[in-house]
Amino acid sequence: MKILLTGANGYIGQRLLPVLVEQEHEIYCLVRDRRRLNAPDRVLERVKIVEADLLEPLDTDTLPHEIDVAYYLVHSMSGSSSFEEKEAKTAQHFADYIATTTTQQVIYLGGIVNDKALSPHLRSRLQVEEILRSSGRPVTVLRAGIIVGSGSASFEIIRDLVEKLPVMVAPRWVNTRCQPIAIRNVIGYLEGVLLKKEAMGKTFDIGGPDILTYRQMILQFAHVRGYDRLLIPVPFLSPRLSSMWLYFVTATSFQLAKNLVDSLKAEVVCQLTGIEDIVPQELIPYEEAVRLAFDKIRQNMVLSSWTDSLTRSHLPFTLLDYVEVPRHGCLHDTREIELTRSPQEVMTNVWTIGGKRGWYFGNVLWRIRGYLDKLVGGVGLRRGRRSPFDLRSGDALDFWRVLVADKEKRRLLLYAEMKLPGDAWLEFKMEKRDHDSWVLKQTATFRPRGLWGRLYWYLLVPAHELIFGQMLYRIATYPPPTLQTPGEGSAPRSVPAPDRATTP
Repeated sequence: MKILLTGANGYIGQRLLPVLVEQEHEIYCLVRDRRRLNAPDRVLERVKIVEADLLEPLDTDTLPHEIDVAYYLVHSMSGSSSFEEKEAKTAQHFADYIATTTTQQVIYLGGIVNDKALSPHLRSRLQVEEILRSSGRPVTVLRAGIIVGSGSASFEIIRDLVEKLPVMVAPRWVNTRCQPIAIRNVIGYLEGVLLKKEAMGKTFDIGGPDILTYRQMILQFAHVRGYDRLLIPVPFLSPRLSSMWLYFVTATSFQLAKNLVDSLKAEVVCQLTGIEDIVPQELIPYEEAVRLAFDKIRQNMVLSSWTDSLTRSHLPFTLLDYVEVPRHGCLHDTREIELTRSPQEVMTNVWTIGGKRGWYFGNVLWRIRGYLDKLVGGVGLRRGRRSPFDLRSGDALDFWRVLVADKEKRRLLLYAEMKLPGDAWLEFKMEKRDHDSWVLKQTATFRPRGLWGRLYWYLLVPAHELIFGQMLYRIATYPPPTLQTPGEGSAPRSVPAPDRATTP
């Protein structure tokens, strides 16, 4: 099937793309700038990228003509106050183009618009539906309310409120009802309506099994995260004051906060049913959706069938490309160094990290951290490594778990299983820059849990500056250990990295 995916680098598009690729469809990704399409190489190798600016009339000669299904996943809510005009313009340019193609179905993800008093944001979504129908092609409209998934604007705003404020003075809209839906169910519906005759030219509301007020959503979110929170609604917070409140408390822009507040006053509960008969799937309750969003790794829908994947000794190699480190709500320490040794030698150093070889710098400090972890019930450093030279996804590595060990892509991703006020990842990735220039990139990512998590990170910044800097330098410059081919009755020999090596 030939599919055009518009908005492939957006929140929904990034999760839908791998699903479509795994279904072995022929995918065209329509993006404004191909450099912004963030997807693993194995996905990019299997799609065709076409560049076009939907704010301008499209040159149909440079775009695909033979298309079976076209997804329209473009939204402009976080932009300027003129987002309604922009959304109408982009939708019209898209509809004009689709009218020249062989498209049999257009699939659009909009918003639930059953309330009589609609915000500009929701009115705009309704307008886009009508514009897309002007293409003359059957349009399947899926209308959603709050989408629960790590990285979505609404999810991250609720997370900020819960983790930063023990007591919340909230506007009246916290008593508005909504029907949140898990991102996995959204992707299931988007993929499930492909060329389904019973879905052609129809509109469906999609939501999860729970109808909740925003107050209930916030308190259930807090329950999942292990917090006791007090929420006090007050009548005197105007929409503008509510927007400013969100802006100062959460990590959102004022314009996005304003658009969200306007939308939060409208009730978003499903009325246009029927999708459950066309695309049957198990709907995920709200609290479970929040738990899934806080999984140790962010999983695209391709991985949603994993059962306790992190404890398995080996994960399917084709799925490893989809394991990503969260970006939103995280703190980062990113460093890189140009290699003077061969990439093969440096990768050997990366692959032999931990265990008896140690962590290249501050091994005493690492051991102390391990002892402290054991004191509070953690795993400490006692687990070591399964093999001195070999790493596989799922392996234990001291107090880390190996998520990705991909030598071909020169990538090692670790997840911290020590006791922390948050989640932590450590990633090593080698990249080729110029003709013969290679760079080793080391990224420590921490997703703090509440204020204590943030305080923990900032208190350790001086230690990170010393340890992470020296660790990267030594991995890139040390001679690799001698690999001894194991014969009968022998085993590979690991050479510990000196902890007292010369500092640059």
